[in-house]
Amino acid sequence: MGLLKLPHPGKLVIGLIYRESAIKERALAALKKRYGGIDYCSQELDFIYTDYYYPEFGKPLQRLFISFGPLIPEDRLPAIKRHTNALEKRFSRNGKRLINIDPGMLNLGKLILATTKDNAHRIYLGKGIFAEVTLYFKQDSFTPWQWTYPDYQSKEYISIFNAIRTLYYEQRNVSAIPKRV
Repeated sequence: MGLLKLPHPGKLVIGLIYRESAIKERALAALKKRYGGIDYCSQELDFIYTDYYYPEFGKPLQRLFISFGPLIPEDRLPAIKRHTNALEKRFSRNGKRLINIDPGMLNLGKLILATTKDNAHRIYLGKGIFAEVTLYFKQDSFTPWQWTYPDYQSKEYISIFNAIRTLYYEQRNVSAIPKRV
């Protein structure tokens, strides 16, 4: 029988899709207040991979990825997804969302995304939240699966997650070094 042990806390990563910069700024402020300082912020990227959000948000759309300095236990991901869903609702207008806020958890071996949608490759975490391993780390880079969303398969996104993984790796190594008294 294996010994039970808790995994090392993960790195909270959030992807935002939006049209209005003012809504993005309000969401960022709310996220920082809840999860701490942002230690990585990608440049704004054109979101051109699907027209799924156009009826709700309009177009053109932007994408931004952020990660937070404080490491978080991975089992908090369902609560974080429920919180980001509440933020989306709070920032809605006339029953339509103005921003999509997708949380995930990154560790040395994978990027996990939380979702409310079930599928064959997703695992139910409880309280309406599912998770999928969207990318896995192999040979010095994140790698997509056959089910990985097309945008997450792009070199641009993978480069972002590799950069965030480097931050995470450095945090783990620094936190593993005993402090001298």
